Amino acid sequence: MAVLLQLFLFFLICVSRASGKSTIEPCSGSDSCNAMVGYTLPTDLKVSEVATLFQVDPVALLTANAYDLSYPDVENHILPARLFLKVPVPCSCVDGIRKVASVTYRARASDTFASIASSVYAGLVTADQIRDANGITDPGLVDLGQPLKIPLPCACFNGTDNGLPAVYLSYVVQGPDSLPAIAARYSTTLSDLMTVNAMGTSAITPGDILAIPLAACASGFSRFATDAGLVVANGSYAITASHCVQCSCGPANMNLFCTPAPLASSCTSMQCRNSNLMLGNFSAQPSSAGCSVSSCSYSGFVNGTIMTTLSISLQPRCPGAHTFPPLLSPPTVLPVSAIASSPSPSPSQAGGPTLTPRSSTTGVAGSIPGTLPAAGPSGSTSDSSSLTYPLCHILTISLLHLLLRLIG
Repeated sequence: MAVLLQLFLFFLICVSRASGKSTIEPCSGSDSCNAMVGYTLPTDLKVSEVATLFQVDPVALLTANAYDLSYPDVENHILPARLFLKVPVPCSCVDGIRKVASVTYRARASDTFASIASSVYAGLVTADQIRDANGITDPGLVDLGQPLKIPLPCACFNGTDNGLPAVYLSYVVQGPDSLPAIAARYSTTLSDLMTVNAMGTSAITPGDILAIPLAACASGFSRFATDAGLVVANGSYAITASHCVQCSCGPANMNLFCTPAPLASSCTSMQCRNSNLMLGNFSAQPSSAGCSVSSCSYSGFVNGTIMTTLSISLQPRCPGAHTFPPLLSPPTVLPVSAIASSPSPSPSQAGGPTLTPRSSTTGVAGSIPGTLPAAGPSGSTSDSSSLTYPLCHILTISLLHLLLRLIG
């Protein structure tokens, strides 16, 4: 009986704590920011299908991953299963925490809350979170065609990291991941990741959701511009001004650089006033005092008009051609380098229990009553677990076997 009691206690712990941790950013007001979620494709999907799942512009999805827009019929291109994508999303303040409020999913035949969470959105959200967001208490099958709000995780942290522009990626930890490897992959430090995610140790578990700061180029456009607050992650692109302007960040410097978009059509003038220069162009006149450089830069999209600014400066030497982030062809097969780093969703993601995000003033499921999760300097909180799903599964089976033997 003592062994049975111990197994029963372990079972209770598993039920309450077998879940990943998620970084929560408390907020107030109605402001929003540009953010990203990391998405591992559960199956082969067209570019347009992924865009529909997240209610984003297919062109924005492609440019965020530096895919070539000139690829033939690119929106219908089929992307391979297990490919990892960075999906640009608007991060809002809802019920006191940061989350994506713009995504709605229409249920298909045989969908359940667990299958939507794991098989459709690859562990970015849990079944409980979907039910809570939609005020649903019935855990049964979802009605065919039922629209469901999908409260995806996101973070803003004032659009900065250590005082420099940043855009935050919500990343689901995969099986082979370690925190140092994630830090190296995204050109940040272990201590920075731990600070942002309010972590006491570097231990991570498959299914955890981390906020990863990506170095970025900030725009500084007028608040009257429809694209005010535009931030572009290093090594990527963004499309703006009704598909007329394409902006990039890096790799040579961290200044936003904008040019006419390759899909530009029926666009307003992109020529700087009192100049022959078009958007993104410059002229250089070398002299004994240095190099006089005139450049035409983008200043935002205001009332349907592309705003440009002509600037003239004296530089020590004349600049060379601008270096753009490398453009990639959309993959047809999974790159070899991605196979080890982007596995299929782990058991803890595939319908296993995970914690519903809560504000920093609310207790966390699975924590000791009356205590709160640790808060980092950025105001984030982390929901955490101490037992993994497979262990709980084994203990549950053992408990059932013992119960059957006692009954028999």
